[in-house]
Amino acid sequence: MRANVKRSHQSDGELIEEKELMSQTNGAKKRPSMGDVARLAGVSSQTVSRVSNGEPNVTEEKRERVRAAMAELGYRPNSAARAMRRGAFNTIGVIYHSLHPVGNHRTLEAISEAAAAQGYATTLLPLDASSQTAANGAFTRLSEMTVDAAIVILPSHFIEDTRRTELPVGVPIVVLGPPLIDGATSLDFDNSVGTREAIEHFLSLGHQTVHHIAGPAESFSANSREQVWREVLQENSRRIPEPTRGDWSPNSGYLVTKELLERERPTALFVANDQMALGAQRALLEAGLTIPGNVSIIGFDNLDEAVAFPTPLSSVAQDWEVLGRDALDAALEEIGGGSARSFTIPTRLILRDSTGPAPSPGSASDL
Repeated sequence: MRANVKRSHQSDGELIEEKELMSQTNGAKKRPSMGDVARLAGVSSQTVSRVSNGEPNVTEEKRERVRAAMAELGYRPNSAARAMRRGAFNTIGVIYHSLHPVGNHRTLEAISEAAAAQGYATTLLPLDASSQTAANGAFTRLSEMTVDAAIVILPSHFIEDTRRTELPVGVPIVVLGPPLIDGATSLDFDNSVGTREAIEHFLSLGHQTVHHIAGPAESFSANSREQVWREVLQENSRRIPEPTRGDWSPNSGYLVTKELLERERPTALFVANDQMALGAQRALLEAGLTIPGNVSIIGFDNLDEAVAFPTPLSSVAQDWEVLGRDALDAALEEIGGGSARSFTIPTRLILRDSTGPAPSPGSASDL
């Protein structure tokens, strides 16, 4: 049976899709086409194309109707629809904004290795803009790509407004972070356990309170660690010092620690990541303070380099390799028909030389 294609305004890929779908034998089950979606939604095929491509010039009411029709029909655009007839794509998409953070890089490496071990390739979708619109655009593009599922490695503020987060139809999504998106699996570290262990360890060593160098205000992880730090001090009826805030970099840890030392002399310092803790160590040593004799310090991440710091760093460990492997397992589970769910990976305190008993009154640690 020859195809009779009449939609001249569609792209070549869409025309090919329509032709292939219309050329199926009478005995084969017909896959939903763009025209089917348009008829069900009561819009033009061009509107369906715009929604599929994430274009902004569609009213929200029409966009919702089109996405609902896609979901009802099980429609996936262009090459994805054709490939579905052949079976799985054996490809996992990964959406990310930056691989500069050590954790992101190691997580992606673990995802790629785990995927390869399962016979899957990995397709990367980098974002060059830090916005909700950019994230939505990446999600939309997934619908047109030959991927079986997608893993999202983005700062949580990209996707905090779930009302504006548009998930692709028919593509399982695993978000590495807090459970902010309905319908997507979420996987994150349990910041509370490791943070609590760190603060309680300081208190067990006789420190009267614990100062905190927090991460960026827009970071969910940084805010989670800061919240637990406050809770533990409050539960133990300890003074809660004003936290200082860095940007995750060693230089920011150095600068904010110098500022802290100008107004107050801590005996215990909990730092939201190891890189800022490295800068904090430098500032403390430049001030003539010893670690842990005058100031004890605990970081977060347990970087491999923590053992090589001027004073080997006690740190809360989070295993990015486990995060990556578990994310891939969760994606494969959904590909196999599993349901979306949320779960966490525990963290734990690793003790090294940077923590010790609180200095005695009148020592060099006092102002």
